[in-house]
Amino acid sequence: MSYKIIASQCTVCGACEFECPNAAISFKNETYVIDPKKCTECEGEFDHPQCDSVCPVPQTCVPA
Repeated sequence: MSYKIIASQCTVCGACEFECPNAAISFKNETYVIDPKKCTECEGEFDHPQCDSVCPVPQTCVPA
């Protein structure tokens, strides 16, 4: 499974991109997106996905 970013809620702050340990987040078409092939939900590295932990808008980084 992977996480996704709700584009309509994303403030394009960029915090998630630099926190992702798998480099799964990139800026495309005016917003950030998560590559589901690279996203591991930070399993084995953190207790909670880092994109969700650092996002300033609740429920913007959510399970896909």
